[in-house]
Order: sequence, then C-alpha cells, then structure tokens
Amino acid sequence: MATVAILSENEVEQLRLKNYNAQLEEVTIVNDDLRILRVRADGGAPFFEPGQYTILGLGFWEPRHEDIPDDPHTQAELHKLCKRAYSMSSPMLDDQGFLLPPTECHFLEFYVVLIRDAGDHAPALTPRLFALEPGDRLFVGPKVTGHYTLHNVKPDDNCVFVSTGTGEAPHNAMVAQLLSNGHQGQLVSVTCTRFRHDLGYQQQHHQLEKQHENYRYLTLTTREEENLDPSAPNYVGKQYIQDYFKSGGLERDGGLVLDPEHTHVFLCGNPAMIGAPKRLASGELQFSENGGMIKQLIERGFQLDLPHNEGNIHWEKYW
Repeated sequence: MATVAILSENEVEQLRLKNYNAQLEEVTIVNDDLRILRVRADGGAPFFEPGQYTILGLGFWEPRHEDIPDDPHTQAELHKLCKRAYSMSSPMLDDQGFLLPPTECHFLEFYVVLIRDAGDHAPALTPRLFALEPGDRLFVGPKVTGHYTLHNVKPDDNCVFVSTGTGEAPHNAMVAQLLSNGHQGQLVSVTCTRFRHDLGYQQQHHQLEKQHENYRYLTLTTREEENLDPSAPNYVGKQYIQDYFKSGGLERDGGLVLDPEHTHVFLCGNPAMIGAPKRLASGELQFSENGGMIKQLIERGFQLDLPHNEGNIHWEKYW
C-alpha cells in the first residue's frame, strides 16, 4: 500500500528547478470549483491555433487544495509530475474592453474545474492547481497540438460553438480569432452549465455581442431552481443542449438556420452531449441509445470531419 512520503524543503526546491518551466501570472476565482489561470512560459507563449491544447503539470510533492483529502504516494511517485491536457482558452477582451486576438496574448489562459472525486482514485492535478497562487511555478508542455481547429472555415461560413462547462475554453479562442479576422458569417456560442455562476466568461461574451452584430452567446443551466422545482414560477426543467437543438430553440435564439452548406458546428465537453458514434467494420456508424448532437446533425445533412474526409461537424471530448 502506498504511504504518505515527505520531502525536505531543499529537495522540493531542486525538483521545482529541474521540472518547471512556467509561472502562474494571474488567477481569476470564478467560484469555489472554477478557476481561470493565466500562465507565462519561460520562453514566451508558444504559437497555437485556437482549439489546440497543451499539458499542465505539477509535482506530486506539491500541496493540495485544503478541501481535498491527500493522495497517498510512495517515495518514488513523489518525485514525478502529475499531468493533464488542457485546451487553451482566451481572455477575448483586453484591459480596455476591446477585442484581443489570441495571437497577441503574451500568456496562456486555461479554464479549470476542480475535480473533487475521481472515482477509484484521488484526483491528482486539479487539487494542486487550485492551491497555486500568482508567482508559483509549474510545468507547461513545450508543444501544442490538436486537430480541433478552424482549419477549413471560410470567412462567410456560419459557425456554431456548442459546449458544456469548461468545454467552452477552446471556443473562446476560436471566437476571438474569427472576430479579429473580420469574420462575415454568423457566430453563435451556446454553453450548458449546472449553475449560472459556472459561466466564467459570460461578461466578456456579452461585451462581444454588443460590439459585433454577427455574434450571439446563449446559455443553459441544469441545476438552478427553475430547472429542478416544478413549483417555481419560471420552471423550465433541466435544459440540455441536445433537446434545445431538437426543439428549434438554438436556431431561434441564435438567429440563424443550420444550413449544412454554409455552417460548421463545433462540439466540446460532455461525451453524452456530443454523442460520438462508433464506426463498425461494415463502415456503418453506431450511435448510443440516447444519441447526441452528432446524430441530430447528421440527420440534418451535416458530415463528420475526419482525417482525409473534411466535414462540418467537429468535436473534442473532455473525458
């Protein structure tokens, strides 16, 4: 059985010097379980295409968020890094409230939720990320990667960005990039969270709506009073994006028709929302019983974006 191991202050300092290559510049506390982290890499922010991701890491020797129990580890494990991939987000606006292209950021921004329970094992990274303060050191992957990008979006195409929770992160960078390029098509972001206080970028999105006529930001919740209490005067039940789309609400509130000839849809977050199918040996797509956005979009004439077969349904699962 693993035991709780302890390192000396000198050992910890040497491990930090050896393994870390970046510094936490700023922390925005959205709520107890949600943070926006701005990280400055020692060599400067690497170039990335909106939608791509990199790695964040901290040593097992680092302290954890006070509300999360410790994770026992051996002496050997204690010298290693716990790592996880995160999509790059974007502040979208500069300090004066004007549009900020991701390429002009001198830091990397990440949208991170605190994992309190990882099932059969203690969560390793996020409890340590949530214990960081500005000025603290950490590891950032030297490379960025990922194919969930705007690679085949034309200037007059409509784009719909669909997310749950922190799956909004890559879409923030995508929206900022398109608007800074003077995109002519309609842009709609729709995100679903448990509570309204989980909408960490809501203010920025509303500012963009005021500044750009072709942009709209739509939000849904699942655990507010109007989602759970039938006696609430504004009761609407749990709001899931799949149902919102099926009912026509997304197109109505977004002010556009999802025409597969001129529209790209980007899906990021909960696998149940995305509904990525399995491809059988016969080539047929097999969907889960509850389906998801992909199934509905295919039924509307959209095509999966796959290697060697470009389409207009793009997706990135967050777990």
